[in-house]
Amino acid sequence: MGDRARAPQRYDTSIDRAGLALGVGSMLAGGIILGLLLLGGQRDPLALAWGWVIGCVVSACAITAVAGPLWLVMHVAGLRSARYAALVGAVTVMAVFVGAQTYGFGLFAMPAMDNQTWLYRIASAVGSSALLAALAALIGVAMWRVAYRPVGED
Repeated sequence: MGDRARAPQRYDTSIDRAGLALGVGSMLAGGIILGLLLLGGQRDPLALAWGWVIGCVVSACAITAVAGPLWLVMHVAGLRSARYAALVGAVTVMAVFVGAQTYGFGLFAMPAMDNQTWLYRIASAVGSSALLAALAALIGVAMWRVAYRPVGED
């Protein structure tokens, strides 16, 4: 009796809910930019408002261009749960930010440095990007919650 296997929950979305999720994700990411501006000492309300707006627009473009194709692959593969949304958010942000801080993972021209300095640069990039990746995972879950509903629920 208690041994029955539970069928996995299936989720589906629509284009309007996906658009709303993009809006929510970009606003949350813009809020992170706003927080960074506040931590940097900016107190001018107009500059803070513009920072949030620009952060929202740039984030919407980045989410669409970078995470969108990856999420489309996950969606088509049937991997549509919140944990996969968090995974896509965290992995994409981690890859982008670590790559940006390490000269494209060492593929582009970089200043001369010894192996120990390069190791510290990578460790620093991973450490600082991990915090942003955690925030991106939370944003991914929030976007998933807006976009997806269990099949049969409307």
